[in-house]
Amino acid sequence: MANGQKPTINDVARLSGVSKKTVSRVINKSPLLNDATRGKVEAVIAQLGYVPNLQARALALRRNFLLGLIHDNPNAQMVLGVQEGILDTIRATEFALVVRPVDRHSPTLLDDIRGFIEQQRLYGVMLLPPISENDNLARMCLDLGCTVVRMGSARLDEDARLVASNDRQAVSEAVAWLAELGHTRIGFIAGPEGFRSARERQDGFVEGMARAGLKPDPAIMARGTYRFESGRAAGEQLLSAKEPPTAVFSSNDEMAAGLLHAARERGLDVPQDLSIIGFDDTATAAHIWPPLTTVRWPIRTMASTAARKLIEPGSAAAAPSLFPSDLIRRASAVPRPGKDAQ
Repeated sequence: MANGQKPTINDVARLSGVSKKTVSRVINKSPLLNDATRGKVEAVIAQLGYVPNLQARALALRRNFLLGLIHDNPNAQMVLGVQEGILDTIRATEFALVVRPVDRHSPTLLDDIRGFIEQQRLYGVMLLPPISENDNLARMCLDLGCTVVRMGSARLDEDARLVASNDRQAVSEAVAWLAELGHTRIGFIAGPEGFRSARERQDGFVEGMARAGLKPDPAIMARGTYRFESGRAAGEQLLSAKEPPTAVFSSNDEMAAGLLHAARERGLDVPQDLSIIGFDDTATAAHIWPPLTTVRWPIRTMASTAARKLIEPGSAAAAPSLFPSDLIRRASAVPRPGKDAQ
């Protein structure tokens, strides 16, 4: 450049014959560009030796290149999966991730999050369930000039601000499959009160039982907290019933692992005496013995897509918002004794 001036994004755009927004998308590794455009802009960037001035851009935007992950979720593996998904998208960009756990029951929740966003000058925020279900919180983030994406187990917002799964349908199909295996005494461990995911999964259990012509028995239904110990306690309760279940659907893998522990303490064989299905398909599911049959919640893919929506809100509506869950059949669920496999 003349007089030793550093090249600017305007120079890159002019020599590439594209807009500044397109150059910005190349810098941010956007997947929405074709290879020809990306290659042309990258060649000009290399030719000029252009280096983005993040500080200047942050000042112009009045925002740092930070994405906030805000959660009050007891499932540590789920939160880790979300972090990994976001990092999959931003690893090669100028963005960084800041994680903020909160207490959804705090009377100062909104003020605390407002202070966090303003202090960090966040570019965008991803909200995990159950606080993602708080419409006032999502609205406040938008009012602060922050892009927002909400993760949920049902439709919470418009497509540009949503990544959601079909929990109810997935659980219904899993429970109906247990019935096809000959199980009629099917127990259920629900998630904690106040979680939309817990409600959706419980509704799915009821629907799946109805599809099979079965009626849920409250004597073999219990509520947990999405944590291992609560699954163990729920398992002790279910297995102490006068007529214990031959199969149990657990609303997440951590509680399913606790149930498995309770069954082993009673000398029961899993799956011959008790079939178990979990939900999430976290690392726990594949690592315990027997490996856990579970509903795969595509957490990492959902989080990666959410990060793209945060970085490029103008094109967010084109990205998917619904991510189907699949039943992953492993060794923890088999036909009821005396029932041939389907």
